[in-house]
Amino acid sequence: MNYPDTQLLIDGTWRPARDGRGLPVLNPATGAEIGRVACAGIADLDEALAAANRAFAEWRLSSPLYRSDLMRKAAALLRERAEAIAAIMVAEQGKPLAQARIETMAGAEIIEWFAEEARRCYGQVIAPRIPGVTQLTVKEPLGPVAAFTPWNFPINQAVRKVSAALAAGCTIIVKAAEETPASPAELIRCFVDAGVPAGVVNLVYGDPAEISSYLIPHPVIRKVSFTGSTAVGKQLAALAGLHMKPATMELGGHAPVLVFDDADVEAAISAMAASKLRNAGQVCISPTRFLVQEAVADRFTEGFTATLASARVGPGTDPDSAMGPLANERRIPAIERLIRDALDRGARLATGGERIGNEGWFFAPTVLTDVPADAAVMNEEPFGPIAVINRFRADDEAFAEANRLPYGLAAYAWTRSSARVQRLQDEVQAGMLTINHIGLSLPEVPFGGIGDSGMGTEGGSEAINAYLQTRFVTRKG
Repeated sequence: MNYPDTQLLIDGTWRPARDGRGLPVLNPATGAEIGRVACAGIADLDEALAAANRAFAEWRLSSPLYRSDLMRKAAALLRERAEAIAAIMVAEQGKPLAQARIETMAGAEIIEWFAEEARRCYGQVIAPRIPGVTQLTVKEPLGPVAAFTPWNFPINQAVRKVSAALAAGCTIIVKAAEETPASPAELIRCFVDAGVPAGVVNLVYGDPAEISSYLIPHPVIRKVSFTGSTAVGKQLAALAGLHMKPATMELGGHAPVLVFDDADVEAAISAMAASKLRNAGQVCISPTRFLVQEAVADRFTEGFTATLASARVGPGTDPDSAMGPLANERRIPAIERLIRDALDRGARLATGGERIGNEGWFFAPTVLTDVPADAAVMNEEPFGPIAVINRFRADDEAFAEANRLPYGLAAYAWTRSSARVQRLQDEVQAGMLTINHIGLSLPEVPFGGIGDSGMGTEGGSEAINAYLQTRFVTRKG
């Protein structure tokens, strides 16, 4: 596989930055440079803004059927190219090839979902109070969008934003991650090759602070969408609010897992271990705080620990790898700090806890038990292969811990009790709750958090509304 150098896409043209700036792209399995990515300066951003603004004048008036057909063509191209794109993703991001394939194919499903939603942007006819009056609401696209996407799911996070924007009739400038530039570029190439007009989709890379601080306040941009950390998301949401621009924020999480004494323990171990290993735990919805009832705690802890300890960690190109490397070198000291702090506070290390080898950024899947609530790992999103297992006796203890943090993205629970299921539905403060299975991230269901985990949703029938504005028209006669 020849890893491609990645260029900017501005006004339908793939090109380098005007000032020639660029950065190396590293393979996380080896640490070696495999290519370069162009980095946009202000001149490039101005061109992208002008292109998105000009293209919006026509794209907003295009028929939903036309937009839907183009998007379906893009989805078909993504499927055709999935194997090659997945290999690119493995090289730059590190996840196992099977996971990269799933992400790429899921991207095609997301495009198709929004292609159908493009045809369903309905307004309303509101019954008048007096005869002869007509009252209408009209849905219309907000305008050019600035979207910011992370490195952990280079296609999944970009495709949701691009698809929703295009379906609604918006144009978009995507600022993707410099560490994983080529796979989102190949996603965008599918839209370009499908015939999406020049300027409708633009793609840039570069200094995150410089690009966000320039795009978000710019008068051309009418909508902001960001996926990333809570700390950065709050800053960008504040900047968007200062300029009265709606923002969708999909931010960090610290997902609790409640395992009750009547749970199917083996099913819980199998599903939750696979979920923890996915993308080396670099997932905003990754299960982190395992709260296990006393009667099944030993059984669950032993089985879960054994599963993680036996998982093969290796390059994403190895078909036997259950987990690849961390995506960048920064994650290793960050995870080591959390583990060291927990152990210093009295936690026990059940497995893992250390870097694997000296080449690349591999880290052993780690289980900590008996971790006090004031440990950093109990309060900060670890974004890595760390699971914390603590015991509880009464149900109230588990619910209190599940809701203790300001995060509210995803939560998991395992129980056979209908009464507990009802209480989980009523009380667990998470934007997404999945009980007795893993049922998140499908195109047709909402994806988003509450509290410090963000605002808005990027999935399901509601997602396109974030890219639309409603106007009211009333007339007599």
